Amino acid sequence: MTHRSKRMKAIDTMVVPGKIYKLEEALEILKKCPPLKFDQSVDVSLKIGVDPKKSEQMVRGTVSLPHGTGKKEVIIVFAKGEKAKEALAAGADYAGADELLEKVKEGWTDFTAVVSTPEMMREVGKLGKVLGPKGLMPTPKAGTVTNDVAKAIQELKAGKIEFKMDKLGLINNAVGKISFDVKSLEENIKTFFQALVRSRPASAKGSFVRNFVLTTTMGPGLKIDASPLA
Repeated sequence: MTHRSKRMKAIDTMVVPGKIYKLEEALEILKKCPPLKFDQSVDVSLKIGVDPKKSEQMVRGTVSLPHGTGKKEVIIVFAKGEKAKEALAAGADYAGADELLEKVKEGWTDFTAVVSTPEMMREVGKLGKVLGPKGLMPTPKAGTVTNDVAKAIQELKAGKIEFKMDKLGLINNAVGKISFDVKSLEENIKTFFQALVRSRPASAKGSFVRNFVLTTTMGPGLKIDASPLA
């Protein structure tokens, strides 16, 4: 028999199995759950009504959350010369070329976002085995392959995130911290959801968002009524 902690038993009394919640109601429940010693992420998980095997139905995009994610961004920039200096001046934590490439190649991943100038992408592309599984590979579509490194850094620090459907047709993203007030979390989630809906492929048929679950790092998963959010 699986042992359930006192905290989880308390959460069980707050959640109605199978219920579909309004967004504000779900956020109130998550904020009332017994706290932990760290500031949990608030996460969305969505099942998208497309065929993940069809490249033309790939769902991917970026969105700037009005209140950020609450996560401290550690940004590295692959650039040479003046562009590397520009990146550091704009707030990048690390910037450079050969030495930085070698450090990441050896497995260093103590960063949360990667920006690259176009001229560096031939070499950065060779880091796919390190950056790819963590979703850190820079791309032009996400605005992280650019010569305007200062702008890219500013956007990342201001709360710009990328969303991308996986091979199962799921999208999972952090949209804030449980310490945020309900209104800020609502605004972040609505902004995220609306950006996702705008990314709907023209060839997608039927219902686009099939399932929407809201949760925290170590909290319950609550099904959300997405109809008022579009």
